[in-house]
Amino acid sequence: MMWTTPKDLKAQLARLWDRGELLRDAVTGNTRFPFRLTIKGPTSGDITERFDVVRTWAAELANANSLRLEWQEIRHRVQGLQRLPSSGWIDSLDDALGWLGKRREWDRFSGLLEITRLQNPSLMPWLEKRPLQVLELEGEWSRLLAVVDWVRKHPRPAIYPRQVDLPGVHSKFIETHRAVLAELLDLAVPADSVDTTKTGIAQFAARYGFLDKPTRIRFRILDPEILALAGTSYPDITLDASSFSQLAIDVRRVFITENETNFLVLPNIPGAIAIFGSGYGWNALAQARWLELCTIHYWGDIDTHGFAILDQLRKHFSHVDSFLMDRASLDAHVFFWGREDKPQRCDLHRLTPEELCLYNDLRDNHIREGLRLEQEHLNFGWVQERIDQLLQRD
Repeated sequence: MMWTTPKDLKAQLARLWDRGELLRDAVTGNTRFPFRLTIKGPTSGDITERFDVVRTWAAELANANSLRLEWQEIRHRVQGLQRLPSSGWIDSLDDALGWLGKRREWDRFSGLLEITRLQNPSLMPWLEKRPLQVLELEGEWSRLLAVVDWVRKHPRPAIYPRQVDLPGVHSKFIETHRAVLAELLDLAVPADSVDTTKTGIAQFAARYGFLDKPTRIRFRILDPEILALAGTSYPDITLDASSFSQLAIDVRRVFITENETNFLVLPNIPGAIAIFGSGYGWNALAQARWLELCTIHYWGDIDTHGFAILDQLRKHFSHVDSFLMDRASLDAHVFFWGREDKPQRCDLHRLTPEELCLYNDLRDNHIREGLRLEQEHLNFGWVQERIDQLLQRD
């Protein structure tokens, strides 16, 4: 039976709550009651064949709490004049909240709404947009308002978020709630205090002028003649990006690899260092403009993502050479071929003709579907031979 039941009518009303519409009305002042609910009832054939069932159905609707029915008179050829429910009405917000069992939630939201209206009315659009999320954040809302007010009074503070000192706001509060705070701060903070070029949770600090954890760059000295730390040979060093960018060491050649084992086993190479790569995150390395004077070799996986990372690196250092990312290296290690689950599909514009040919073969599955060769699977003898060839060319 497809006739509308009291449960169906309640579900129609519940959708208003689940979409946040009823709470949104509290922000906007919109009045939607009386609110009409749709009823699908029996046909003329149902009245003929199931008259008692039809009467029971109508009685159940008539007895539903908080529901006012609109009736329609139907003159039936067998049963005569009949009155059947044609639509249902919820006459007031109070009736709706009572039927849904949401009066407590409404009162809680109303309290949060009033607090926000008094303390920071610029946030009202957010309450209108995300009323249900406001309820979820009830326990944190006063602290969120306090943080927003603090940032508004201290634009671009140049301190770490954990240094914000507010009653009841623990040291990790801002970091924990960056997603919500970003939306609130965009509404409350003067536009000239927001760096709109910084987007996403990872760039929250930069967007609002906080200090951020420094990006660190790890590198190894491959030549004992390069003096980086007194009294050490072949040191493995980690520096913040700013300090790395100001290094003044006699380096002529740089190897960048994404695999830590490869990074550690690169042999003694005159005038060279190795950098432990960071995937697609090259902005920190790009601060080191002294790298423009070095020969740079990038050693990544032979797969579509490896070439995409190489392409991104060349955005900052156009002279980068790929290393061990060629068809000969791929063919020499067939036994170690693996599978790339989610290959890149985009066109890459900074590859050499040879690199682009191999990238297209991998992307378009010309060799084998989803083919990849991870860099750590290359035989070390093969690696050493290629390094020797590089040095012989110098």
